[in-house]
Amino acid sequence: MTADPQQHLTAALLRPVRGRHAFEACVEQLATAIRLGVYPLGTTLPPERDLAERLGVSRATLREAMAALREAGLVETRRGRGGGTVVTLKPRTPSARKAARTSPEQRAEWLDALDFRRIVEPGAAYLAACADLTAEQLAQLAAAHDAVAGAVTRAAHRQADSRFHLTVATLSGSRRAIEAVTSVQASLHQMLNSIPVLGTNISHSDRQHRALWRAIADSRPERARTVMEEHCDDTAALLRGLVG
Repeated sequence: MTADPQQHLTAALLRPVRGRHAFEACVEQLATAIRLGVYPLGTTLPPERDLAERLGVSRATLREAMAALREAGLVETRRGRGGGTVVTLKPRTPSARKAARTSPEQRAEWLDALDFRRIVEPGAAYLAACADLTAEQLAQLAAAHDAVAGAVTRAAHRQADSRFHLTVATLSGSRRAIEAVTSVQASLHQMLNSIPVLGTNISHSDRQHRALWRAIADSRPERARTVMEEHCDDTAALLRGLVG
């Protein structure tokens, strides 16, 4: 009997993901499988139960990932007899249409920025946690954290998010670290503006911001670096999936 090529490719691309970072990893794997043609235009994705089992996640987490794919215009869910989640590749929101128009050169530059960010921002967080911060500097960090946690609009959250990361960089005391973080945050701003706002990702991000703030305030450099690495990895997974 000839093996089903789609099943073979599905097994190769979809793998169990980490529990704490399952949402972002699910979005990345499923979006990549769609973009690479494992699930071609017009085909129906496997049943929710099968995908959740293959990815090693709860069905609730899978539904959140599917909602992100729908928001990005990669799939749509059809109800009734013969329904299911169908690959459409039709960006419906302004941000999704913007991402679809991004040139290959721009995408390559963005992916390079994500790699560079993974190097510089954890290092800046480590240095900030090593520094003997003054009460004024700790207050600045707390205020930056509170601003992003309390933002109520997309624009306010995006700007507060950038300010928080830039504040961490300034506390590192390294001029070059500040310049590097400023550069990657500028690229990140463009990327995040080209994907839909996803509540689940915002919640994950806010928890990581709080953990990072506490690690720096408590002078725990290794913890600060680890949290920032996880934060960078989750954001990169989401962007690689939705921007492509």
